[in-house]
Amino acid sequence: MTEKAAPPMLLLHPSRGLIDEKFSLIVQNLSQNQDITLHALIHSDDGDYWEAFGHYVSDATGFVNVANDPSLGGTYDGVEPMGLLWSMRPVPGSRIGLRLRKKEVHTPMVVHISVYRGHRSQGFREQVALASVVTERWYMAPGVRRVDITEGGVTGTLFLPPGPGPFPALLDLWGGGGGLVEYRSALLSSHGFVSLALEYMTPRTSGGSTSHVGNEYFEAAFTVLKQHPQVCGDSIAILGLSFGTSVALGMAVYSTVIQPRCLVCVSGSHVQPVKGSLSDVFGEINKNVRNTRYDEENRVIWRDLLLPIPTDPTKKVDVGQLKCPVLMIVGEDDQNWPATESAEDMKQMMEKAGNSHLLTTLSYPGAGHLIEPPYSPHIRASNFMVAGTKQKCNLTLVVCVVCLCPCYYQRQFDSILFSVLGMCHFLLLIDNTTHIITVIWLQ
Repeated sequence: MTEKAAPPMLLLHPSRGLIDEKFSLIVQNLSQNQDITLHALIHSDDGDYWEAFGHYVSDATGFVNVANDPSLGGTYDGVEPMGLLWSMRPVPGSRIGLRLRKKEVHTPMVVHISVYRGHRSQGFREQVALASVVTERWYMAPGVRRVDITEGGVTGTLFLPPGPGPFPALLDLWGGGGGLVEYRSALLSSHGFVSLALEYMTPRTSGGSTSHVGNEYFEAAFTVLKQHPQVCGDSIAILGLSFGTSVALGMAVYSTVIQPRCLVCVSGSHVQPVKGSLSDVFGEINKNVRNTRYDEENRVIWRDLLLPIPTDPTKKVDVGQLKCPVLMIVGEDDQNWPATESAEDMKQMMEKAGNSHLLTTLSYPGAGHLIEPPYSPHIRASNFMVAGTKQKCNLTLVVCVVCLCPCYYQRQFDSILFSVLGMCHFLLLIDNTTHIITVIWLQ
């Protein structure tokens, strides 16, 4: 009597982990040299479906190990252990201009992974999978606490790691899209940092008039962190993305209250009126709105709004006065903001002032404006709602996890931990095999 062959099986470990944590994925019990397609599917918080898939061929023992075996086609190719996550894209027929962003950080990103017979590129819902498995990807680790903050007129969300502390902390500033974006702070807290995600772009209404928050608002937020009993008061950093970089640099140089231990500035610029408020900055930008361009697909390009970088010292933050380390992370294909030109001008200013030893710049060919946590999908462009308005536009926001490779569809970091506290100097460790950079801040 012939023994019945075991059915194909998917082995995934761990089945539950942080969003920036690698998993291993193995298919076993296949036939020799069998063509298969691995398919991943996510139902986003916005109600949209995202998918990724890779084509594989089993070995002589009927195994496929995604960590070692190359994908021969699909949404990614080559040996890409996390390709089923970072190459995700909206399923055919979806709304245009989508971006995968976690809104409810207290729930996981649920990923359904299935294996199908043959090399397929469509029609997955109509097919019966050979095997399936589910993995949960979290931004909040077990024990991380989420606390709504409203004290001192500040609006934000505080994330606290497990344990009594005290912990290093950071003020997390997102960009011009406004709103309260929590997932980056949640992930940082999962790695041991107190993180305050600050809502600051939405105009406030008072006494019948509407205005942007003043600089004292950011000072109040910094004070909330500094006075928290679980925070190391002398180990607070500021992490700014896009417009958040402008705020971070301005506050670090001109505020007498905010004295960060260091700054991490992603895809931003120092071009803004000296000691200017948000309203001043927006006013200066609006003067150059005529410089807005559109690409061949009618997507908005805003990088020229700040170009050329001014030579007038009253038009940009005097970074020569910076007294703390600053890490500039730049995508060389940034079509939203002149991050590359700004970083170069900052370097020249700091060299002239004698504090260039505080500046480290990581610049990546092919990378765009949004530099997200590891294994986030790469999006060439997405819709963008201007804060405080109903105006929606489609921007060329190349989303790219920081990488050394020249193309934004290539290898990603094993992990990006912005270890930004309690330090005075940088040490960059580069793995020449995996292309992984570790940024270590030394006391």
